[in-house]
Amino acid sequence: MRQQSSTVLFALLAAISAFATGAQAFDDAKYPDLRGQWKRAIGDMPRFDQSKPVALAEGAPLTPEYQAVFAANLADMAAGGQGNVPTVRCLAPGMPMMMIAYWPMEIVVMPDTTHILIDNIADSHRRIFTDGRDWPADPDPAYVGYSIGKWIDEDGDGRYDVLEVETRDFKGPRVYDTSGLPLHPDNQSIIKERIYLDKADRNLLHDEITVIDHALTRPWTVIKSYRRDPNPRPDWPEDVCAENNLHVQIGKENYYLSADGLLMPTKKNQAPPDLRYFNHAKK
Repeated sequence: MRQQSSTVLFALLAAISAFATGAQAFDDAKYPDLRGQWKRAIGDMPRFDQSKPVALAEGAPLTPEYQAVFAANLADMAAGGQGNVPTVRCLAPGMPMMMIAYWPMEIVVMPDTTHILIDNIADSHRRIFTDGRDWPADPDPAYVGYSIGKWIDEDGDGRYDVLEVETRDFKGPRVYDTSGLPLHPDNQSIIKERIYLDKADRNLLHDEITVIDHALTRPWTVIKSYRRDPNPRPDWPEDVCAENNLHVQIGKENYYLSADGLLMPTKKNQAPPDLRYFNHAKK
């Protein structure tokens, strides 16, 4: 009995020692301080390129085919439709749209994973793996994709300055922002990022995002910026998309749900949905 107790005690001490060793291995002083709540730093209008007006003025280098897709989408919106924006139906914004940070963003740095959390439509949650792993052989596609990152000490002072990230393995539909700026439906996008604090203002965070996509004629790079909320205990609002969503999609058409629970058109002269599976009351 005494020998068994000694064995259990030895195992417990070994586990504590291993935990302590692992804790010492993660020296958070080597990492930039990304704690707190981050919000968009530029402009009130959410858009992929924060430095330019939304839609055509963003100057996305789309192929002629996808310029036409985008133009048709904008025309549908101008006529009262919802275009091809999946978030209207409460689908997750995914990457790169989620990095617009429609709602406040939180970044949690752990030894092997950096988490980016945004409570927007579908609790957008990115896991950026920094443990040196390779790409999965059989990935499970996701709206946020699969992200592998690496911390970089650019100035050689022993502290990390930049998180370099590559994200692949997407599913769709996905767009860049609420203008419906399209990505290619093959979901073969590759998104590269450089995430870093501003050297002159440690409460300003930058994300240099480069999108490589078959709907583009060349890689498209923009820089997003986020401002840290000075409140040490900020409010974290909850966004439940389905709670007050009055948009209804039937087939390829979008409709509105009226206050009295009836279906309404979104566009002038819009045809009603196909009711072939309903028994029509005889007059």
